[in-house]
Amino acid sequence: MRIPDAELPNLDRLALVVVDVQRGLDDAAYWGERDNPRCEANIAALLDAWRSRERPVVFVRHDSTEPGSPLRPGQPGNDFKEVVAGAPDLLVTKSVNSAFHGAPDLDGWLGEQGLEGLVICGISTNQCCETTARVGGNLGHTVLFALDATHASDRTAPDGTRVTADELTRMTATNLHGEFATVVRTDQLV
Repeated sequence: MRIPDAELPNLDRLALVVVDVQRGLDDAAYWGERDNPRCEANIAALLDAWRSRERPVVFVRHDSTEPGSPLRPGQPGNDFKEVVAGAPDLLVTKSVNSAFHGAPDLDGWLGEQGLEGLVICGISTNQCCETTARVGGNLGHTVLFALDATHASDRTAPDGTRVTADELTRMTATNLHGEFATVVRTDQLV
């Protein structure tokens, strides 16, 4: 999907929010086949860009309460992937889809830091990343959604048909752009 260039806000006023980049999300048998093999490389590029300019970085970790989930605390799958290295300015933990419904309070922290919003990257495009973007937009934050720094996994629709990760990613971009967020590419941000 080609995303047109957008006029971007001052990136120094936006936190990079890295959502759920955890080892357990590599389990294709549990989650389904994924798209975007460049996701982690693009996240690394965004982290490098934000840190080199001393912009704020937020890591979000999903601490699942679901039995059998690879993302449960104490399981190896709960750990961040190697790309999520170094200390963040803020670590948010959550057990639901939105980083704004975790602890500590992301919305309050953004306000305390005098920031205007966030750039979202991570996993999964159509779940926790999309939900974080929707809530952030509803709270009045400027939200940039780095689509190529996210990935989704195939899902089964209620009617039993398979929906590919690529289709889910395209629908997320369609749902968010111009309504809750501005959908961008990594190369527009670094």
